[in-house]
Amino acid sequence: MPETPENLITPEDTQTSENTENSIAIVLGLLGDEWNLTIVKLAIMHGVRRYKDFRDRLGIANSVLTVRLRRLTEAGVFTMVLYSHGPRRYEYMLTGCGRELWKVLLTIWSWEAVWVTEHIEPLPPMYHVACGQEFSPVMCCLVCEQPAGLRDVRGTFGPSGGFGRSVPQATTRRRSAGGSPGPGLVPQTIELIGNRWSASALASSFLGARRFTDMLVMMGAPPTIVSDRLRTFCQMGVLETVARPGSGRVEYRLTDKGRAFFPHIMVMLDWGDRWFRAPEGPAMLLTHTACGGPFRPVLRCSVCDRELHGSQIQVGSDLPRATSAPNLPRATSAPNLPRATSAPNLPRATSAPNLPDGG
Repeated sequence: MPETPENLITPEDTQTSENTENSIAIVLGLLGDEWNLTIVKLAIMHGVRRYKDFRDRLGIANSVLTVRLRRLTEAGVFTMVLYSHGPRRYEYMLTGCGRELWKVLLTIWSWEAVWVTEHIEPLPPMYHVACGQEFSPVMCCLVCEQPAGLRDVRGTFGPSGGFGRSVPQATTRRRSAGGSPGPGLVPQTIELIGNRWSASALASSFLGARRFTDMLVMMGAPPTIVSDRLRTFCQMGVLETVARPGSGRVEYRLTDKGRAFFPHIMVMLDWGDRWFRAPEGPAMLLTHTACGGPFRPVLRCSVCDRELHGSQIQVGSDLPRATSAPNLPRATSAPNLPRATSAPNLPRATSAPNLPDGG
């Protein structure tokens, strides 16, 4: 029979080749693509495994889906398992690496639900089954278990770091109105990390750059690109301009919306360092200033303060019954984090999938 897009991919085709990108660049290349995120979402939340099911659920072109599944399999997010010999067909099974992406999806979901109003489909609410309440994730330090925000984490490039290796070389174009726009699942997240220069500008802001000249040096991009990215981020409300007294110039400072994106970046970097660390060492060295220990993020429930696990997170449907300790006090820390309940008019989903734990 003639080949179809489904059986053009074989396990032998998915061998990873060496490149000079570090773990940050690999993660941005994978998760800065909205189709990749949507494919992973279907696999994690709805158990989709087969090519035809992905294609039917997404309404995606065969060529686009084939490329995305190949890339995710090469990266180790999926492994291919033969389920039919005639003709040969494979299922795309989530690996331990892939299952851990529930944390990335959770932080994206939480940020977009609070800060972004334009979605093709409104985001359903999330519930923590352990306490039975709608919640938002609070990022804490794994060492001292205290909440940690942008001002609490100090970061420097590690042995495999540097801007040159930390931006995906292949992701150079912004989404255009005339091209393939993607599914529209998380539009502003993709605007921030779906382009190498966008990701570089965001990283510069998180690393403390405020002046145009500082951005220019750190990003290594042409002035027109730096100007375009700064203008776009200001329009999105992620950055704001503040006049520098006596100079007639402005600084670009992160807004509350911009700072609220920081947990997502930390969770992405942690996932990347765990699965794609370069032989010479990590790309970033992070320190929690409050305890002085190395910083690794852990997500806790904003209501009961328990550590979150994918299997204990319910998306949509009715309010779940708490499994235990329903009267646990609310966490008193991280008071400035907006709650997911600030979007009360979101419609309920018809099903209530639980996210898987990493393995």
